[in-house]
Amino acid sequence: MKHLCFLLLVLASLTARAQWPNTLSPADKLYGLSKFWQEVNYNFAYLNKVDRNAWDSAYKALLVSIPGTKNDYDYYRELQRFCALLKDGHTNVYMPPMSGPENFTSMFGAWRFFLENIGGKAIVVRTALSKKDELPVGSELVEVNGLPTQEYKDRFVKPYISSSTDYVLEDWATAGLLAGYAGDQYKVTFRRPDGSMLRLDLTHARSTETAVFPAFDADRALLDFRWLPNKVPYVSLNSFSDPKIDSLFEALLPELYSAKGLIIDLRYNGGGSTGIGTDILRYLTPDSVLYGARYASRLHVPAFKAWGKYTKPADTAGNSWNRRALLSYQDNYWHHFDYEPTPIRLQAKRLVVPTMLLTGHQTASAAEDFLIHADNQKHMVRIGAPTFGSTGQPYQFDLPGGGSARVCTKQDTYPDGRAFVGYGIQPHVAVSRSINDYLTKRDPVLEKAQELLGRKIR
Repeated sequence: MKHLCFLLLVLASLTARAQWPNTLSPADKLYGLSKFWQEVNYNFAYLNKVDRNAWDSAYKALLVSIPGTKNDYDYYRELQRFCALLKDGHTNVYMPPMSGPENFTSMFGAWRFFLENIGGKAIVVRTALSKKDELPVGSELVEVNGLPTQEYKDRFVKPYISSSTDYVLEDWATAGLLAGYAGDQYKVTFRRPDGSMLRLDLTHARSTETAVFPAFDADRALLDFRWLPNKVPYVSLNSFSDPKIDSLFEALLPELYSAKGLIIDLRYNGGGSTGIGTDILRYLTPDSVLYGARYASRLHVPAFKAWGKYTKPADTAGNSWNRRALLSYQDNYWHHFDYEPTPIRLQAKRLVVPTMLLTGHQTASAAEDFLIHADNQKHMVRIGAPTFGSTGQPYQFDLPGGGSARVCTKQDTYPDGRAFVGYGIQPHVAVSRSINDYLTKRDPVLEKAQELLGRKIR
Protein backbone atom coordinates (compact mmCIF):
# COMPACT_ATOMS: atom_id res chain seq x y z
CA MET A 1 0.00 0.00 0.00
CA LYS A 2 2.85 2.37 0.83
CA HIS A 3 4.41 1.80 -2.59
CA LEU A 4 1.07 2.55 -4.28
CA CYS A 5 0.70 5.79 -2.30
CA PHE A 6 4.22 6.77 -3.22
CA LEU A 7 3.58 6.09 -6.93
CA LEU A 8 0.39 8.19 -6.91
CA LEU A 9 2.19 11.08 -5.23
CA VAL A 10 5.06 10.93 -7.71
CA LEU A 11 2.54 11.10 -10.56
CA ALA A 12 0.83 14.10 -8.93
CA SER A 13 4.20 15.83 -8.61
CA LEU A 14 5.04 15.14 -12.23
CA THR A 15 1.68 16.62 -13.26
CA ALA A 16 2.46 19.89 -11.44
CA ARG A 17 5.95 20.16 -12.89
CA ALA A 18 4.74 19.25 -16.37
CA GLN A 19 3.32 22.79 -16.50
CA TRP A 20 6.80 24.13 -17.20
CA PRO A 21 7.51 25.16 -20.82
CA ASN A 22 9.76 23.12 -23.09
CA THR A 23 11.66 25.83 -24.96
CA LEU A 24 14.97 24.05 -25.53
CA SER A 25 15.78 21.90 -28.54
CA PRO A 26 17.64 18.60 -28.08
CA ALA A 27 20.72 20.33 -29.55
CA ASP A 28 20.45 23.15 -26.98
CA LYS A 29 20.18 20.63 -24.16
CA LEU A 30 23.23 18.71 -25.32
CA TYR A 31 25.18 21.92 -25.81
CA GLY A 32 24.40 23.13 -22.26
CA LEU A 33 25.35 19.77 -20.77
CA SER A 34 28.59 19.66 -22.75
CA LYS A 35 29.38 23.29 -21.95
CA PHE A 36 29.16 22.56 -18.22
CA TRP A 37 31.16 19.32 -18.52
CA GLN A 38 33.85 21.12 -20.55
CA GLU A 39 34.21 24.07 -18.15
CA VAL A 40 34.50 21.71 -15.19
CA ASN A 41 37.23 19.68 -16.94
CA TYR A 42 39.22 22.81 -17.80
CA ASN A 43 38.66 24.97 -14.75
CA PHE A 44 37.42 23.11 -11.65
CA ALA A 45 39.87 23.58 -8.79
CA TYR A 46 39.13 20.21 -7.21
CA LEU A 47 39.06 17.99 -10.27
CA ASN A 48 41.87 15.92 -8.72
CA LYS A 49 39.37 14.82 -6.04
CA VAL A 50 36.75 13.70 -8.55
CA ASP A 51 36.32 10.09 -9.65
CA ARG A 52 36.91 10.79 -13.34
CA ASN A 53 35.52 7.47 -14.53
CA ALA A 54 32.27 8.06 -12.63
CA TRP A 55 32.13 11.70 -13.81
CA ASP A 56 32.61 10.81 -17.46
CA SER A 57 30.22 7.87 -17.20
CA ALA A 58 27.54 10.17 -15.83
CA TYR A 59 28.17 12.57 -18.73
CA LYS A 60 27.87 9.80 -21.31
CA ALA A 61 24.62 8.57 -19.75
CA LEU A 62 23.17 12.09 -19.88
CA LEU A 63 24.10 12.42 -23.54
CA VAL A 64 21.51 9.71 -24.12
CA SER A 65 18.82 10.77 -21.64
CA ILE A 66 18.94 14.55 -21.42
CA PRO A 67 17.65 15.39 -24.94
CA GLY A 68 14.42 13.61 -23.98
CA THR A 69 13.73 15.64 -20.83
CA LYS A 70 10.13 16.79 -20.99
CA ASN A 71 10.60 20.47 -20.20
CA ASP A 72 13.08 23.13 -19.11
CA TYR A 73 12.57 22.30 -15.44
CA ASP A 74 13.44 18.62 -15.87
CA TYR A 75 16.44 19.56 -18.00
CA TYR A 76 17.89 21.91 -15.39
CA ARG A 77 17.21 19.45 -12.59
CA GLU A 78 19.32 16.89 -14.44
CA LEU A 79 22.11 19.46 -14.78
CA GLN A 80 21.88 20.19 -11.06
CA ARG A 81 22.10 16.49 -10.26
CA PHE A 82 25.15 16.21 -12.51
CA CYS A 83 26.74 19.23 -10.83
CA ALA A 84 26.12 17.83 -7.34
CA LEU A 85 28.48 14.94 -8.12
CA LEU A 86 31.35 17.43 -7.74
CA LYS A 87 30.45 18.11 -4.09
CA ASP A 88 31.47 21.77 -4.13
CA GLY A 89 29.57 24.67 -2.61
CA HIS A 90 30.99 27.19 -5.09
CA THR A 91 30.11 25.11 -8.18
CA ASN A 92 26.42 25.35 -9.07
CA VAL A 93 23.80 25.27 -11.81
CA TYR A 94 21.04 27.89 -11.59
CA MET A 95 17.64 27.57 -13.22
CA PRO A 96 16.43 30.32 -15.54
CA PRO A 97 13.49 32.46 -14.48
CA MET A 98 10.52 30.44 -15.69
CA SER A 99 6.82 31.03 -16.03
CA GLY A 100 5.03 28.19 -14.33
CA PRO A 101 3.50 27.15 -11.01
CA GLU A 102 4.64 28.90 -7.84
CA ASN A 103 7.60 27.44 -5.99
CA PHE A 104 7.03 26.67 -2.31
CA THR A 105 9.09 25.32 0.57
CA SER A 106 6.89 25.74 3.61
CA MET A 107 3.35 26.54 2.37
CA PHE A 108 0.59 23.93 2.07
CA GLY A 109 -2.51 26.10 2.18
CA ALA A 110 -3.89 25.85 5.73
CA TRP A 111 -0.67 24.17 6.86
CA ARG A 112 2.63 25.97 7.07
CA PHE A 113 5.78 24.87 8.87
CA PHE A 114 9.56 25.10 8.71
CA LEU A 115 12.00 22.23 9.14
CA GLU A 116 15.55 22.26 10.40
CA ASN A 117 18.22 19.63 10.88
CA ILE A 118 18.66 19.18 14.62
CA GLY A 119 20.70 16.23 15.76
CA GLY A 120 20.25 14.53 12.39
CA LYS A 121 16.45 14.75 12.55
CA ALA A 122 13.98 16.86 10.55
CA ILE A 123 12.43 18.99 13.29
CA VAL A 124 9.62 21.54 13.05
CA VAL A 125 11.09 24.80 14.36
CA ARG A 126 8.24 27.12 13.35
CA THR A 127 4.60 26.56 12.43
CA ALA A 128 1.45 28.48 11.52
CA LEU A 129 0.08 30.12 14.66
CA SER A 130 -3.32 28.44 14.27
CA LYS A 131 -1.65 25.01 14.04
CA LYS A 132 0.83 25.33 16.90
CA ASP A 133 -1.12 22.86 19.06
CA GLU A 134 -1.83 20.35 16.27
CA LEU A 135 1.74 20.48 14.96
CA PRO A 136 3.87 21.71 17.86
CA VAL A 137 7.36 23.06 17.50
CA GLY A 138 9.71 20.18 18.23
CA SER A 139 7.71 17.64 16.21
CA GLU A 140 9.82 15.30 14.10
CA LEU A 141 9.01 14.48 10.47
CA VAL A 142 9.46 10.71 10.44
CA GLU A 143 7.96 9.63 7.10
CA VAL A 144 7.54 11.16 3.64
CA ASN A 145 5.51 9.48 0.90
CA GLY A 146 5.73 6.09 2.53
CA LEU A 147 9.49 6.23 3.15
CA PRO A 148 11.47 6.98 6.31
CA THR A 149 12.49 10.63 6.20
CA GLN A 150 16.21 9.97 5.89
CA GLU A 151 15.71 7.50 3.04
CA TYR A 152 13.46 9.93 1.19
CA LYS A 153 15.99 12.72 1.69
CA ASP A 154 18.90 10.56 0.51
CA ARG A 155 17.05 9.41 -2.62
CA PHE A 156 15.12 12.46 -3.76
CA VAL A 157 16.61 15.63 -2.22
CA LYS A 158 20.32 15.40 -1.52
CA PRO A 159 21.36 14.22 -5.03
CA TYR A 160 20.45 17.68 -6.40
CA ILE A 161 22.35 19.81 -3.87
CA SER A 162 25.92 21.02 -4.40
CA SER A 163 27.75 21.11 -1.07
CA SER A 164 31.35 20.78 0.06
CA THR A 165 30.46 19.43 3.50
CA ASP A 166 28.14 16.63 4.57
CA TYR A 167 26.60 18.62 7.43
CA VAL A 168 25.61 21.55 5.18
CA LEU A 169 24.17 19.03 2.73
CA GLU A 170 22.03 17.60 5.53
CA ASP A 171 20.97 21.09 6.65
CA TRP A 172 19.88 22.18 3.19
CA ALA A 173 18.22 18.89 2.34
CA THR A 174 16.20 19.08 5.56
CA ALA A 175 15.18 22.72 5.09
CA GLY A 176 14.08 21.98 1.51
CA LEU A 177 12.79 18.48 2.18
CA LEU A 178 9.24 19.22 1.08
CA ALA A 179 9.97 21.92 -1.48
CA GLY A 180 7.81 21.85 -4.57
CA TYR A 181 5.41 23.63 -6.85
CA ALA A 182 1.75 24.51 -6.63
CA GLY A 183 -0.16 21.23 -6.79
CA ASP A 184 2.70 18.98 -5.63
CA GLN A 185 1.45 16.55 -3.00
CA TYR A 186 3.04 14.81 -0.02
CA LYS A 187 1.87 12.23 2.49
CA VAL A 188 3.77 12.87 5.72
CA THR A 189 3.88 11.60 9.27
CA PHE A 190 5.07 13.60 12.29
CA ARG A 191 5.95 12.39 15.76
CA ARG A 192 4.85 15.10 18.16
CA PRO A 193 6.82 15.89 21.34
CA ASP A 194 4.30 13.90 23.43
CA GLY A 195 4.93 10.82 21.28
CA SER A 196 1.61 10.90 19.39
CA MET A 197 1.61 10.65 15.60
CA LEU A 198 0.11 13.11 13.13
CA ARG A 199 -0.49 12.04 9.53
CA LEU A 200 -1.23 14.67 6.90
CA ASP A 201 -2.01 14.80 3.18
CA LEU A 202 -0.41 18.02 1.99
CA THR A 203 -0.72 19.91 -1.29
CA HIS A 204 1.47 22.91 -2.07
CA ALA A 205 -0.61 26.08 -2.22
CA ARG A 206 -0.12 29.63 -1.01
CA SER A 207 -0.96 30.06 2.68
CA THR A 208 -3.12 33.02 3.61
CA GLU A 209 -2.21 32.95 7.29
CA THR A 210 0.92 35.03 7.89
CA ALA A 211 1.29 34.63 11.67
CA VAL A 212 3.72 31.92 12.76
CA PHE A 213 4.87 30.49 16.07
CA PRO A 214 7.40 31.38 17.26
CA ALA A 215 7.28 34.72 15.43
CA PHE A 216 9.97 35.47 12.88
CA ASP A 217 12.94 37.42 14.14
CA ALA A 218 13.33 40.92 12.79
CA ASP A 219 15.37 41.18 9.60
CA ARG A 220 19.04 41.32 10.41
CA ALA A 221 20.82 44.58 9.77
CA LEU A 222 24.19 44.62 8.04
CA LEU A 223 25.69 45.05 11.52
CA ASP A 224 23.90 44.41 14.80
CA PHE A 225 25.27 45.85 18.04
CA ARG A 226 24.17 45.79 21.65
CA TRP A 227 25.63 45.73 25.13
CA LEU A 228 25.26 42.48 27.06
CA PRO A 229 25.43 42.12 30.85
CA ASN A 230 28.78 42.87 32.50
CA LYS A 231 29.43 45.54 29.84
CA VAL A 232 30.26 43.02 27.12
CA PRO A 233 29.67 44.35 23.59
CA TYR A 234 28.02 42.03 21.06
CA VAL A 235 28.72 42.81 17.39
CA SER A 236 27.14 40.68 14.67
CA LEU A 237 28.82 41.10 11.29
CA ASN A 238 26.08 39.72 9.05
CA SER A 239 27.63 40.16 5.61
CA PHE A 240 30.83 41.20 3.90
CA SER A 241 29.05 42.00 0.65
CA ASP A 242 28.60 45.71 1.38
CA PRO A 243 31.65 47.87 2.25
CA LYS A 244 29.36 50.05 4.35
CA ILE A 245 29.84 47.59 7.20
CA ASP A 246 33.41 48.85 7.63
CA SER A 247 32.28 52.40 8.32
CA LEU A 248 29.50 51.12 10.59
CA PHE A 249 32.06 49.23 12.66
CA GLU A 250 34.48 52.16 12.76
CA ALA A 251 31.69 54.40 14.05
CA LEU A 252 31.28 52.03 17.02
CA LEU A 253 34.94 52.07 18.01
CA PRO A 254 34.82 55.03 20.41
CA GLU A 255 32.19 53.15 22.42
CA LEU A 256 33.90 49.75 22.09
CA TYR A 257 37.25 50.97 23.40
CA SER A 258 35.87 50.86 26.95
CA ALA A 259 35.19 47.11 26.70
CA LYS A 260 37.37 44.51 28.42
CA GLY A 261 36.09 41.76 26.12
CA LEU A 262 34.26 41.42 22.81
CA ILE A 263 31.86 39.00 21.07
CA ILE A 264 31.89 38.93 17.26
CA ASP A 265 29.05 36.91 15.71
CA LEU A 266 29.69 35.50 12.22
CA ARG A 267 26.96 32.84 12.22
CA TYR A 268 24.77 34.70 9.73
CA ASN A 269 27.57 35.89 7.45
CA GLY A 270 27.50 34.14 4.07
CA GLY A 271 30.50 36.03 2.72
CA GLY A 272 31.12 38.75 0.18
CA SER A 273 34.51 40.41 -0.21
CA THR A 274 37.52 39.23 1.78
CA GLY A 275 38.95 42.75 1.95
CA ILE A 276 35.84 44.09 3.69
CA GLY A 277 36.31 41.61 6.51
CA THR A 278 40.04 42.22 6.92
CA ASP A 279 39.42 45.97 7.13
CA ILE A 280 37.52 45.25 10.34
CA LEU A 281 39.92 42.61 11.63
CA ARG A 282 42.89 45.00 11.47
CA TYR A 283 41.40 46.93 14.41
CA LEU A 284 41.24 43.74 16.49
CA THR A 285 44.84 42.53 16.27
CA PRO A 286 48.13 43.79 17.73
CA ASP A 287 50.02 42.56 14.64
CA SER A 288 51.43 44.53 11.72
CA VAL A 289 50.41 41.89 9.16
CA LEU A 290 47.57 39.40 8.70
CA TYR A 291 48.14 35.93 7.26
CA GLY A 292 45.36 34.88 4.94
CA ALA A 293 44.71 31.84 2.78
CA ARG A 294 47.09 30.47 0.18
CA TYR A 295 45.70 30.28 -3.35
CA ALA A 296 46.29 27.90 -6.22
CA SER A 297 44.62 27.35 -9.59
CA ARG A 298 45.05 24.65 -12.22
CA LEU A 299 47.33 25.28 -15.18
CA HIS A 300 46.43 23.97 -18.61
CA VAL A 301 49.36 23.88 -21.04
CA PRO A 302 48.26 21.80 -24.05
CA ALA A 303 51.75 20.86 -25.21
CA PHE A 304 52.70 19.59 -21.76
CA LYS A 305 49.52 17.55 -21.69
CA ALA A 306 50.36 16.04 -25.08
CA TRP A 307 53.87 15.06 -23.95
CA GLY A 308 52.50 13.78 -20.65
CA LYS A 309 50.56 11.01 -22.39
CA TYR A 310 53.88 9.30 -23.13
CA THR A 311 55.54 10.13 -19.81
CA LYS A 312 55.86 7.55 -17.06
CA PRO A 313 56.25 8.34 -13.34
CA ALA A 314 59.79 6.99 -13.44
CA ASP A 315 60.63 9.60 -16.10
CA THR A 316 59.96 12.46 -13.68
CA ALA A 317 62.78 11.71 -11.26
CA GLY A 318 65.05 14.75 -11.34
CA ASN A 319 63.35 16.02 -14.49
CA SER A 320 61.03 19.01 -13.93
CA TRP A 321 60.01 19.08 -17.61
CA ASN A 322 58.69 15.52 -17.51
CA ARG A 323 57.11 16.15 -14.16
CA ARG A 324 55.12 19.10 -15.52
CA ALA A 325 54.16 17.05 -18.56
CA LEU A 326 52.83 14.15 -16.51
CA LEU A 327 50.98 16.41 -14.09
CA SER A 328 49.39 18.25 -17.04
CA TYR A 329 48.23 14.96 -18.53
CA GLN A 330 46.74 14.07 -15.15
CA ASP A 331 44.98 17.49 -14.89
CA ASN A 332 46.98 18.09 -11.73
CA TYR A 333 49.41 20.84 -12.76
CA TRP A 334 49.06 23.93 -10.56
CA HIS A 335 49.87 27.61 -10.49
CA HIS A 336 50.57 28.67 -6.90
CA PHE A 337 49.98 32.37 -6.46
CA ASP A 338 52.71 34.37 -4.78
CA TYR A 339 51.94 34.48 -1.09
CA GLU A 340 51.98 37.89 0.52
CA PRO A 341 50.65 38.58 4.01
CA THR A 342 48.31 41.55 4.26
CA PRO A 343 50.11 44.54 5.84
CA ILE A 344 48.20 46.63 8.36
CA ARG A 345 48.67 50.36 7.91
CA LEU A 346 46.52 51.81 10.63
CA GLN A 347 47.07 54.86 12.77
CA ALA A 348 43.90 54.42 14.81
CA LYS A 349 43.81 52.79 18.24
CA ARG A 350 43.40 49.00 18.28
CA LEU A 351 40.88 46.99 20.29
CA VAL A 352 42.86 43.96 21.46
CA VAL A 353 40.86 42.26 24.21
CA PRO A 354 39.65 38.68 24.80
CA THR A 355 37.40 38.07 21.80
CA MET A 356 34.87 35.31 21.17
CA LEU A 357 34.12 34.53 17.50
CA LEU A 358 30.74 32.81 17.04
CA THR A 359 30.56 30.46 14.04
CA GLY A 360 27.99 28.21 12.41
CA HIS A 361 27.28 26.17 9.30
CA GLN A 362 26.30 29.31 7.36
CA THR A 363 29.55 31.13 8.13
CA ALA A 364 30.82 30.98 4.57
CA SER A 365 33.28 32.16 1.94
CA ALA A 366 34.66 35.62 2.85
CA ALA A 367 33.54 35.08 6.45
CA GLU A 368 35.72 31.97 6.48
CA ASP A 369 38.54 34.06 5.01
CA PHE A 370 38.09 36.37 8.03
CA LEU A 371 38.59 33.37 10.32
CA ILE A 372 41.67 32.23 8.40
CA HIS A 373 43.23 35.67 8.89
CA ALA A 374 42.31 35.49 12.59
CA ASP A 375 43.55 31.94 13.10
CA ASN A 376 46.81 32.90 14.84
CA GLN A 377 45.26 35.50 17.16
CA LYS A 378 45.77 34.07 20.63
CA HIS A 379 43.19 36.35 22.23
CA MET A 380 40.45 35.01 19.93
CA VAL A 381 38.37 31.85 20.56
CA ARG A 382 35.98 30.30 18.02
CA ILE A 383 32.73 29.01 19.53
CA GLY A 384 29.81 27.23 17.90
CA ALA A 385 29.67 24.85 14.92
CA PRO A 386 32.01 24.17 11.98
CA THR A 387 31.74 26.68 9.16
CA PHE A 388 30.30 26.21 5.67
CA GLY A 389 33.56 24.75 4.33
CA SER A 390 33.56 26.36 0.88
CA THR A 391 35.24 29.37 -0.69
CA GLY A 392 37.07 30.21 -3.91
CA GLN A 393 36.70 32.22 -7.09
CA PRO A 394 33.85 30.95 -9.28
CA TYR A 395 33.91 31.29 -13.08
CA GLN A 396 30.38 32.14 -14.17
CA PHE A 397 28.86 31.45 -17.58
CA ASP A 398 25.48 31.30 -19.28
CA LEU A 399 23.54 28.18 -20.25
CA PRO A 400 20.79 27.77 -22.86
CA GLY A 401 17.35 29.07 -22.00
CA GLY A 402 18.47 31.81 -19.61
CA GLY A 403 20.05 29.66 -16.90
CA SER A 404 23.62 29.90 -15.69
CA ALA A 405 26.35 28.01 -13.89
CA ARG A 406 29.53 28.65 -12.02
CA VAL A 407 32.66 26.58 -11.48
CA CYS A 408 35.13 27.10 -8.64
CA THR A 409 38.56 27.92 -10.11
CA LYS A 410 40.63 28.64 -7.00
CA GLN A 411 41.78 26.31 -4.25
CA ASP A 412 42.20 27.95 -0.84
CA THR A 413 44.03 26.57 2.19
CA TYR A 414 45.34 27.79 5.50
CA PRO A 415 48.71 29.59 5.20
CA ASP A 416 50.47 26.36 6.22
CA GLY A 417 48.62 24.32 3.59
CA ARG A 418 45.94 22.77 5.80
CA ALA A 419 42.64 22.21 4.02
CA PHE A 420 39.40 23.73 5.23
CA VAL A 421 37.33 23.52 2.05
CA GLY A 422 35.33 20.32 2.41
CA TYR A 423 35.85 20.24 6.17
CA GLY A 424 34.91 23.65 7.55
CA ILE A 425 36.85 25.75 10.02
CA GLN A 426 36.42 23.99 13.32
CA PRO A 427 35.45 25.81 16.52
CA HIS A 428 37.74 25.72 19.52
CA VAL A 429 34.64 25.11 21.62
CA ALA A 430 31.83 23.17 19.93
CA VAL A 431 28.28 24.12 20.92
CA SER A 432 25.08 22.95 19.21
CA ARG A 433 21.47 23.98 19.56
CA SER A 434 18.86 21.53 20.88
CA ILE A 435 15.14 21.28 20.23
CA ASN A 436 14.47 22.77 23.65
CA ASP A 437 16.63 25.76 22.74
CA TYR A 438 14.22 26.52 19.89
CA LEU A 439 11.23 26.16 22.19
CA THR A 440 12.72 28.56 24.73
CA LYS A 441 14.50 30.83 22.21
CA ARG A 442 17.74 30.10 24.03
CA ASP A 443 21.07 30.79 22.31
CA PRO A 444 23.56 28.33 23.87
CA VAL A 445 26.42 29.52 21.62
CA LEU A 446 26.12 33.09 22.83
CA GLU A 447 25.68 31.91 26.42
CA LYS A 448 28.88 29.86 26.21
CA ALA A 449 30.73 32.84 24.77
CA GLN A 450 29.57 35.01 27.67
CA GLU A 451 30.59 32.33 30.16
CA LEU A 452 34.10 31.94 28.74
CA LEU A 453 34.57 35.66 28.35
CA GLY A 454 33.48 36.19 31.94
CA ARG A 455 36.30 33.95 33.15
CA LYS A 456 38.86 35.95 31.17
CA ILE A 457 37.86 39.49 32.16
CA ARG A 458 37.17 39.09 35.88
